[in-house]
Amino acid sequence: MTTFTAIDRGLGAELASDLATDLAAAAFTLAKRFAAGATMWSIAPSWEPHALHIAVEFVHPVIVGKRALPAVALTGPDLVDLVRVSVRPGDIVIAVSGARDADVCSVMRRGPAWGATTLWIGSGERPQAGMADHVLWLDDPDPRVPATGGFVLFYHLLWELTHVCFEHAGLLKPECAEDVCVTCGDEGRLGEVRAAAADETATVRTARGVENVVTTLVGPVATGDLVLVHAGTAISRIEDTR
Repeated sequence: MTTFTAIDRGLGAELASDLATDLAAAAFTLAKRFAAGATMWSIAPSWEPHALHIAVEFVHPVIVGKRALPAVALTGPDLVDLVRVSVRPGDIVIAVSGARDADVCSVMRRGPAWGATTLWIGSGERPQAGMADHVLWLDDPDPRVPATGGFVLFYHLLWELTHVCFEHAGLLKPECAEDVCVTCGDEGRLGEVRAAAADETATVRTARGVENVVTTLVGPVATGDLVLVHAGTAISRIEDTR
């Protein structure tokens, strides 16, 4: 197996096979989302230049004939609220941070309720399994890693591979052609409570939009709580692990 470290550390020309697979899978997902009209929202609370660089990378068509892709960097305080009001179902949220960044953890956890595809780039300690749809990670815990070029290489490759996927338009068609997919229609869906009512119901944001659900099974809920929704009912609570 080949090895990978950041460019300035001498081995940036090669990728470990599992990391290369992760990059290819993430790029394929991005291409499908962009083809369906997605906007990419980039965040990097501790390293805001990365968020700005990602947005520029995807918006600016540096190669003749390549598409300019909609991408916006979100920066500043109240980042979770900022992402919440910006993201629409089908959009992409890409984060660059360590595994313990509280804002990024909350955004990644809530992504499915907002209908967003999530991608997390980082290094050192890994986030919990399942925290994001795609995780591109350097296991090196050296705190200098974010500045050495490895993260930049990740999103440069994502940009290039996404455009490679655009060359195969037949692969980018929507997976579910019907309003209700027989494969996923009966699954529990993550929802974020927008407002609770006195009659044991609540308005909840899910990937399908805003829904009214019964909350009897989970007890009183508050704005911002995460619940699992099935058949118009909140059937369990989900901890917003930070």
